[in-house]
Amino acid sequence: MSEKINCSEVYNQHFPFWDKLSMEDKVYLCKNSSLEHFEKEQPVHGNTGCTGLYIVKEGRLRIYMLSDEGKEITLYRLGKGDICMLSACCVLSSITFDVYVDAEQPSDCYMINGNAFNDISERYLEVKNFALEIAVQRFSDVMWIMQQIVFMSMDKRLAIFLLDECNAVGNDFISMTHEQIARHLGTAREVITRLLRHLASDGAVEVTRRGISIINKKKLRDIAL
Repeated sequence: MSEKINCSEVYNQHFPFWDKLSMEDKVYLCKNSSLEHFEKEQPVHGNTGCTGLYIVKEGRLRIYMLSDEGKEITLYRLGKGDICMLSACCVLSSITFDVYVDAEQPSDCYMINGNAFNDISERYLEVKNFALEIAVQRFSDVMWIMQQIVFMSMDKRLAIFLLDECNAVGNDFISMTHEQIARHLGTAREVITRLLRHLASDGAVEVTRRGISIINKKKLRDIAL
């Protein structure tokens, strides 16, 4: 389900180039914009070409890649105010790999049709530069994940993930299953279960059916270093 939005109010806040656009082009973007709602775990973007550009109003999106064998690995997450540019691959012709986007929480997102945003970016250098800047920021996140995969052991990656998740949710309890964590890290559930048992025996975490409580952050930081 979608609805129209107050474009000038929203885009003036998120797009530094908004005042550079002609009134005609502002109207064009507005006509190709909507407010979309996604339930938890609902797909936002898949292997379906140029879906569009998303701005997270509320909630959180998960951007991930999928192997031929069906294994997932999270590249990064987006929260309130963040912009998802990789779902508008027609704007960035150099993107030649497929990414998937799901709603990690119930989420509301402003969406601009990808082809419409591409039309505007072809007419304004400021828009093209903005799109490239956002993409570069996200590729930095992707390279951090690639660095972890190539150079770090799984116990170190798990410790980093648990600490990052604590910061994201704002408390020391992580309400996630072992399967969900495994999907984020691109590994098997059994691997995560085994590593969490080791962390629990060391007194770093407590594992229950409801989730994972972080008991000793210093021990996790020592592993993550």
